[in-house]
Amino acid sequence: RLETPAGLVLVEYQQEGKKVKSVKLINIKSYLAAESLEVECPDLGTIKVDVAYGGNFYAIVDPQENFKGLEHYTADQLISWSRACRKQMNEKYTFVHPEDENINGLSHFLWAGATLSEDATARNAVFYGDKAIDRSPCGTGTSARMAQWYAKGKLKKGDRFIHESIIGSKFIGTIEEETTIGGKPAIVPGIEGWAMVTGYNTIFIDDDDPYAHGFQVI
Repeated sequence: RLETPAGLVLVEYQQEGKKVKSVKLINIKSYLAAESLEVECPDLGTIKVDVAYGGNFYAIVDPQENFKGLEHYTADQLISWSRACRKQMNEKYTFVHPEDENINGLSHFLWAGATLSEDATARNAVFYGDKAIDRSPCGTGTSARMAQWYAKGKLKKGDRFIHESIIGSKFIGTIEEETTIGGKPAIVPGIEGWAMVTGYNTIFIDDDDPYAHGFQVI
């Protein structure tokens, strides 16, 4: 059991010999909060987004007239657009969890596109923080995407939702429970994946360092 800002998350794991091969999280209730909200995106123009909650509030941008799909753009473009669009959306709309008013505000952008592998259900690039795209499909992002699909009738209990990241890594999503939240249809998602320990690191940040948050050369 893990305590998170969004609530209690249950954890299961699969072990082969002395090695854990995969971990499955039973996440908090996730739901589609809003549909077809408009925002003016630099370079692209007006785009429509759905907003879903999976532990954070996500703006989900599916391929449409002014956005062809994440595979047509660079990570740098997606990061820049995400910052600008997130600011606009938080100024224009209000996002508050119906059961906990302390959970509020749109924090993440999920850009969708064509899958890389035949077995994948969907693919995304998740923007978080100020300058990052998640190298994984993102646990809360996968939960939000599943909630969006469930609300639109594209996903049902018993289906496997294989979610692919910008680099092709995958999570397997399942609907563990059907429920409601604030009068809206909701799900309790299960998210399964793997990760490898690559080392231990200590990072120091000086308040006077102009490159404290890193830099990009390409």
